[in-house]
Amino acid sequence: MTTSLPNAVLRLPGLGAPILLTCEHASNDIPAPWRAADEDQALLEDHWGWDIGALDLTLSLSAALGAEAVLSQFSRLVCDANRAWDDPSCVVRAIEGRPLGLNQGLDDADLLLRRTTLYDPYHNTIDAALAARRSPTLVVSIHSFTPSLRGEARWMEAGVLYDAHDALAETWAEAIAQAGVIVAKNEPYSGKAGLIYSAKRHGDRHGFPYLELELRQDLINTPERARAWAERLAPTLTPVLRQAGILAR
Repeated sequence: MTTSLPNAVLRLPGLGAPILLTCEHASNDIPAPWRAADEDQALLEDHWGWDIGALDLTLSLSAALGAEAVLSQFSRLVCDANRAWDDPSCVVRAIEGRPLGLNQGLDDADLLLRRTTLYDPYHNTIDAALAARRSPTLVVSIHSFTPSLRGEARWMEAGVLYDAHDALAETWAEAIAQAGVIVAKNEPYSGKAGLIYSAKRHGDRHGFPYLELELRQDLINTPERARAWAERLAPTLTPVLRQAGILAR
């Protein structure tokens, strides 16, 4: 059973696991009343429009862990739920110097509509899910990254991103490595550079530990691959929960 807020968020109830999964870039949908310009279509289909494979990975992890999950239902090109609203990269006007048709000529009314119907409902749903928790919870934000960027290959298969929870990140990275995965900490992006906004926002607000997982897109670009990786990665969270004091050692 799932519940949804139209155009904004999908919430999976889970089975009581002490984990909340979030996926800020789960969709490349442009909900009404917005429309993507013809020249924007290619961007929507690649990593600029969403995190390829992150939706299926989150759904599969939710099932494997029995964890509640909150997933966006709008493209990051409309507004990026993993950025502060006042961050210029939350609503981008151009991609690598190329104007984004969807976001040209925006006025305050359009921006307010995006915030009140998409951005705020997404984050309010996470807040509601965490406020309902009666015991400690680990917040895990799920993302994916391209195998290469601007001609530079990324050697890692997975990244554990963190800012304030170094020890938990170390434990998780070690567990992932023991599962035979090539993993790095704060790669290919750094949580200490403000790039895990959603996890930090909600973890800090509710007093829960938080981390972000990045998995390489070519490894999870089909539902079957994402499911296999979810089954591989789900057990790696147990030592993290123990170290955080959420599960008994």
